[in-house]
Amino acid sequence: MSQLNPYERFLDGRPIQTILAATPATLAELVQSIGEPKLSTPVAPGKWSPAQIIAHLADCDLAFGFRLRQTLAEEDHVVQPFDQDRWAAQYAGISAQRALSAFAALRQWNLQLISGALPSHANKSVRHPERGIMTFLTIVETMAGHDLNHVTQLKKVGD
Repeated sequence: MSQLNPYERFLDGRPIQTILAATPATLAELVQSIGEPKLSTPVAPGKWSPAQIIAHLADCDLAFGFRLRQTLAEEDHVVQPFDQDRWAAQYAGISAQRALSAFAALRQWNLQLISGALPSHANKSVRHPERGIMTFLTIVETMAGHDLNHVTQLKKVGD
């Protein structure tokens, strides 16, 4: 597993942009199959609920989108890590549907940027303070692996 992309092991061989484009519809199907009240019930003690996982995905697309834009706009940019648990403290009361709507809109916006930037900017570098030098493409691949990680978690809830 790559230290640069801690979610690399979740990639399944499909083109990265295909994975990214499919996630909103996959999440919508999972929201339907999981149903209430499971959507707002933590998947295990001390873990997030499915609705909170989807809110986390929306927040991550916001953060990833900013990182991608900064990578394209600046030389030698250092991305800002964030504490996902502190961000998650704000998720109480956010429905899965509201989180999914935010995620889908952010993802569509980010996909437009990614489609215009790849492949010509794939190797544009950026530094992550915890992971080291990354590229634009590494960030995109991280997004896809991160999606698949959480989709796998949500599929287990729906089973």
